[in-house]
Amino acid sequence: MRLAAIALSSLLLAGCATAPDRDGRLQPGISRGEDVIAWHGQPRRVWPEADGGRTLEYSSQPIGRHCYMIRFDAAGRLLGVTDGLSPASRARIEPGMTPEQVSHILGGERSRVFFRLSGEDVWDWTIEPDQIGYGLRFNVHFKDGRVLRTSQSMVFPSRRFPGMDD
Repeated sequence: MRLAAIALSSLLLAGCATAPDRDGRLQPGISRGEDVIAWHGQPRRVWPEADGGRTLEYSSQPIGRHCYMIRFDAAGRLLGVTDGLSPASRARIEPGMTPEQVSHILGGERSRVFFRLSGEDVWDWTIEPDQIGYGLRFNVHFKDGRVLRTSQSMVFPSRRFPGMDD
């Protein structure tokens, strides 16, 4: 009985762990928003689009490294799935953008820190590392409500608390 419960739990977790970009059930032009919500749960945010469509945001922040943006047309049909934290999406962040524009591309941030002396509000996202061994964060620096610049920072393992990032 216990073995059957463990097997069932594993199957359920595996089904939940299927990332939207690899989910074979999502078919462009066929799948609908209700299908995605039934399979992946409620999105973190729903973004209305200028063409009458909408984008469902599935962010794995603060710990995960992806933010799936699932885009639908005005009729509610799936157009596509993108990872808001992919290198291509991060490259779309330009000086002068507003926080809302940045969030619409990257999804919800991991954290925000305000630096009083520089007047910068820095938001960060955990992203896939470029090299093995250290974590990586993508940072967007805002000043006066506009993007000033972007940067990346490495995350070194904690010496005091092994397994946790500094």
